Amino acid sequence: QEPLVESGGGSVQAGGPLRLSCMTSGYASNKYCTGWFRQSPGKAREMVAYKDSRSHRQYADSVRGRFTVSHTKETLTLQMNNLKPADSGTYFCVADEYCSDQRRSWGQGTQVTVST
Repeated sequence: QEPLVESGGGSVQAGGPLRLSCMTSGYASNKYCTGWFRQSPGKAREMVAYKDSRSHRQYADSVRGRFTVSHTKETLTLQMNNLKPADSGTYFCVADEYCSDQRRSWGQGTQVTVST
């Protein structure tokens, strides 16, 4: 299976935008549910945005209205607007075969740092 490869992380000031991308070659959208998780220092890893088996998009309450997940043929994108320091962390791309979290693949993660 092809690895999931994230890109686009970096440092940004609060209020600014950032776009993350994940190469999902080999993870067909009709077979995999995809999304983004993040892990902030001292916190458990949490779901940020997820596209389910019906292509419905789910968002964490803390990011709803600011983040948008989309999936083109081979790229999963997370558009993040109006970033807050609490959004800082390592962001991971995931792909769930047959939308099962028991069959989840993880990317290596990309760091996002939001400063005041």
